[in-house]
Amino acid sequence: MGCGAGKPAECAPAAGAAEDAGAAKPADGAAGDAGLKKLAEASADGSLANKIAAPAVPPETKAAAPAAGYPAEAAAPATAGKVDAALLSKQDSDTSQAILTLYAADPLFIKISERLTQEIMKRDKEDGDKLGSGIQKAVDKNVLPAKVDVEPTKKITVTGKSADEVAGEIIKELGDAPSKGCVLILQGLSGTGKGTTVAKLKEKLPNAQTWSNGNIFRSITLLAVTWMEKENKTMEEALAPEKLKEFCAMLEFNKFGEAGKEAFDVKIEGLGLKYFVNEVEKTVLKDSKVAKNIPTVAEVTQGECVLFVSDALTKMAAAGINVLVEGREQTLNHIRSPHRFELVLQDNSIIGKRQAGLQVGGKAWEGVNKSSSADQAAVDAAITKAMTELAV
Repeated sequence: MGCGAGKPAECAPAAGAAEDAGAAKPADGAAGDAGLKKLAEASADGSLANKIAAPAVPPETKAAAPAAGYPAEAAAPATAGKVDAALLSKQDSDTSQAILTLYAADPLFIKISERLTQEIMKRDKEDGDKLGSGIQKAVDKNVLPAKVDVEPTKKITVTGKSADEVAGEIIKELGDAPSKGCVLILQGLSGTGKGTTVAKLKEKLPNAQTWSNGNIFRSITLLAVTWMEKENKTMEEALAPEKLKEFCAMLEFNKFGEAGKEAFDVKIEGLGLKYFVNEVEKTVLKDSKVAKNIPTVAEVTQGECVLFVSDALTKMAAAGINVLVEGREQTLNHIRSPHRFELVLQDNSIIGKRQAGLQVGGKAWEGVNKSSSADQAAVDAAITKAMTELAV
């Protein structure tokens, strides 16, 4: 089975950003480097019928949230009107949400968030252009079709909602699909909470698993570099369409292992190599000769990756796995799934504010030497210092 098998699927990394896992992703919008994770894991505990409730918010904090343009049901500080050491130590969406709610009117916080909004929107456009270019190259090579019929995409407004509530809306829309296994597509601008939402969905859906394309690009790159060394050829020659087709034919996604212990994996076999990705993702696929060539390879193999991933996603869903795929519209449009969602904001400035909350929280946590027992004065001082430094 090669890259041409199956229907088109998602291939998130942009040219020059091959580590973007589509997934996933780190702080939303950043490039991921999780690699291909084990693709079959135990079903998550709990029922889909369980109510998804947002944490309680003190009245004074809740009242301030809408004015700041943020979720009114966001997690509140442990001490009303304050971000205490216990909350700061969580270093999650609760922490960043509390900071952006409490400091939304602070001139330093506003300056940081405005800068970050501009940077994120600019990066989104650049990444989108790169992805579009990669897809167009695949179309020009007749690897992908020029036109695709994209299934209806359900828009989920995240403003005024917690991550739990957003995940709850998506689960409700899925109906009974999770009981059988499905491919869930999630798209949206950087900062809309795709990564956080995927994490929540993985907690709440049975037998859910995220998908990452990073190791598919690494595998193709390994084969290209190996062929170059054996044949004394250039990268340009290795990336010729006919050679890429040969390399992709050396990759297979399936269940491997001893009887009764089979697990999904990618097998690399050809040019004298035989590896299983889960066994070499932190060694062979991390070799410098692979790493330095990934951006170049990713730029011209978007289509090949899309086709390979299609077969993998189909097999996983057929096995009862709920596969969570998040990324950019340009490539997600080539995945065939009726379960498509897009996270949207009423005000895009929220993107920068959320990222500002995340960055301020991270620096402040370092400022108290990562001590969950730091007193309130120390926490307040650390947050102020973090904002002062980030606002420069």
